[in-house]
Amino acid sequence: GGDNPVARSNVCPEIDPPAEPSFHAFSFVRTADAAEDAAPSFVVAGSGEAPEGRDSYGGHAIAPGDCSPEGLREKARWVLGEMERRMGALGFTWADTTGVQLYTVHDVHPFLGAEIVRRGAARHGLTWHFNRPPLVSLDYEMDCRGVARERVVPA
Repeated sequence: GGDNPVARSNVCPEIDPPAEPSFHAFSFVRTADAAEDAAPSFVVAGSGEAPEGRDSYGGHAIAPGDCSPEGLREKARWVLGEMERRMGALGFTWADTTGVQLYTVHDVHPFLGAEIVRRGAARHGLTWHFNRPPLVSLDYEMDCRGVARERVVPA
């Protein structure tokens, strides 16, 4: 069908990175059985500040190389819009999220309230990972999810 079973965020920790590539976490969403009384759940894959499906991310990045407060604001607006587009395609909005993650090593405080909080993207908080997107040409990435139940498995 139209379900996409692959939602991921590939990021690179800036401080104390793992010795080798690894998984930190994963999400699994399945269709509920008819007998279950579960709220609808979704996971939206991470997106950096460049449209997918082009010949290169770097060549189409929003405000390429601009990590000024205004450049980062432009990147954030684009990524937030992409998250909204992806959630909308599944029939969800920020109001349905239970977790929103931000991945950047840059200062988001100049636009945190006006762009992220005001849009509703932090209604249950915002988890800011001091990580870089996997491409040198990208500076800002987000993902989100809305789940009825979340389990944390001990390491």
